[in-house]
Amino acid sequence: MQLYFREKYLKKMRGFYHDVEVIKVITGVRRSGKSCLMAMVKEELLRGGVAPENIIFLDLDSKECRKIKTADGLEEVIDSRRAQGTKYLFIDEIQNVKGFEEVINAYRCTGEYSVFITGSNSYLLSGELATKLTGRYVEFELFTLSFDEYLDMKAFLGKSVDANLTIELNNYLQEGGFPKAMQYDDFADKRTYVRSVIDEIFEKDIKRRVKVRNVETFNNVRNFVINNFGATISVKSLKEALAKNGVEIKRETLARYIEVLVESKVLYRCDRFDMKSKRALSGEKKYYLADVSFYFATNTDNRINYGPALENIVFIYAKSLDYAVSVGRIGKLECDFILRDNALGYSYVQVAYTIGESKSTEDREYAPLENIKDNYPKYVLTTDYLLQRRGGIKHVNLLEFMKSRSRF
Repeated sequence: MQLYFREKYLKKMRGFYHDVEVIKVITGVRRSGKSCLMAMVKEELLRGGVAPENIIFLDLDSKECRKIKTADGLEEVIDSRRAQGTKYLFIDEIQNVKGFEEVINAYRCTGEYSVFITGSNSYLLSGELATKLTGRYVEFELFTLSFDEYLDMKAFLGKSVDANLTIELNNYLQEGGFPKAMQYDDFADKRTYVRSVIDEIFEKDIKRRVKVRNVETFNNVRNFVINNFGATISVKSLKEALAKNGVEIKRETLARYIEVLVESKVLYRCDRFDMKSKRALSGEKKYYLADVSFYFATNTDNRINYGPALENIVFIYAKSLDYAVSVGRIGKLECDFILRDNALGYSYVQVAYTIGESKSTEDREYAPLENIKDNYPKYVLTTDYLLQRRGGIKHVNLLEFMKSRSRF
């Protein structure tokens, strides 16, 4: 199997390859490429001179490993692989083994194993793992392909890449960024694959985590939030909107359904932040999709609403670069995104398809940024190639920005 090496994530992980003191936990929505990322790490270790016998790679969903269900069984398999020096232990679908935490922590404590694991997000991120392995693991979150990776992987697979990036943007928005979907040429096959991912998340992540008494009601909630991605909603407003569509649900149940969609990484919650009081706003939130293809796979409408769609891909792009992301409120105005990097530097971002149609559109996008009085970088990201110069705010072509893997 040919691997498209995802340098963005490997770069984050390389400093931990040989670290035997912390467990490397790879998370991300199903089918985003977590197993392949572990295979990439394994390949880089081999290229770096690690002997094959020092690498233990267990896929607990595979035919060879599917019978490993207990902690003792897992320990027996690992102990059967003997080698001198540091061993590199990779375990995929770790949640298949009951009580695995004590086992992997025991191997970590020996100082002889560098451990990498992946598994169900709804378990790994539920708080249980954090409780049992506090301070002993580091999380690497994997996202579906960003626009730059989408273009690169198309070329890697020998598929034609249009010189007109706007055409490729439309393809990307509708096809999505699931790596496996890239291998299909037929658009209908891509849609079918994404629908199968949604079904798999429900069966393997959600149903095992929460009791869904009424699947139809759950699907109505899921589809409503997916259809309204990028909109500001609260549990109260969502409950009222569902009721208007004939869906009655208790507030507590609705809140739990939203939470499990976030835990399984179908949705990402984006908190709103008041710039004046410097406080997070409770109640209303925005929710973005792990992949915009979720919207098109659950709808018959093929029209692209560029406003939320472009916001979504910028949100995921920023998250993939390890920015903390929130929505900013400045009085009655709203800044699409406040980004904070690991060095506690800030950037402010407005996203629009174009500001070239009218002066009023331009003013609307610039207004929130012009009302922020600090000196951190401010961006207006659009698909325009004719770029404005206004008040020190950077007007940037979104497609070229992402293609060149620029940081904010």
